[in-house]
Amino acid sequence: MASRGKSAEPRRLVPRLYLVTPQKLDELAKQLAQALDVTDIAAVLLRMPDLDERGRINHTKSLVPVVQAAGAALLIDGAVEIAARAGADGAHLTGIAALEAALPTLKPNRIAGCGGLHTRHDAMVAGERGADYVMFGEPDARGHRPAFDAIAERVAWWAHLFEVPCVAFAGEFAEIEPLAAAGADFVAIGEWIFGDARGCAAAIADAARRLPLPEPVT
Repeated sequence: MASRGKSAEPRRLVPRLYLVTPQKLDELAKQLAQALDVTDIAAVLLRMPDLDERGRINHTKSLVPVVQAAGAALLIDGAVEIAARAGADGAHLTGIAALEAALPTLKPNRIAGCGGLHTRHDAMVAGERGADYVMFGEPDARGHRPAFDAIAERVAWWAHLFEVPCVAFAGEFAEIEPLAAAGADFVAIGEWIFGDARGCAAAIADAARRLPLPEPVT
């Protein structure tokens, strides 16, 4: 997942991490800088705190250089107008209607990812409409997720049939390796990683160790 202005990457055989921030977190810029320093992270999805529009723009602008300097893409959760005005690399949209409404603003220069895809048909429509990636397994507004086996099955189905990259949301450390094995291009880790007693950076390094290593070049 390239940041804005960089050429698109070919589909990877080895998945990368995709970090989802909590909506509220003290010293977010510092924690992100530490996390991005310890391992490769493809993208950071910024969940917006409860601020007015100017506050959201300023909040995003403070994080853009932190994330982009590490070679990661900064995506905004849903707030398409903030992404365009604050210099973010794109947005993550929930559902087909939100994706379609956002595409004229985001394309062709920014990333448009799509989650909230409850059926295989929804996922295929998102890919056909021009989503840069689809996401499976993320919690809904009430914090509910599908059963893990269903998430892994959906990831495997998508990876086998489609070229559009797939982000699989892991709800705990134990889910990272099987989602990678199922064929996810990116494994998302969310709010739970920031609450780890070891600290965010140490927890993310642990998550990265659970991804498969690249095969040696022969």
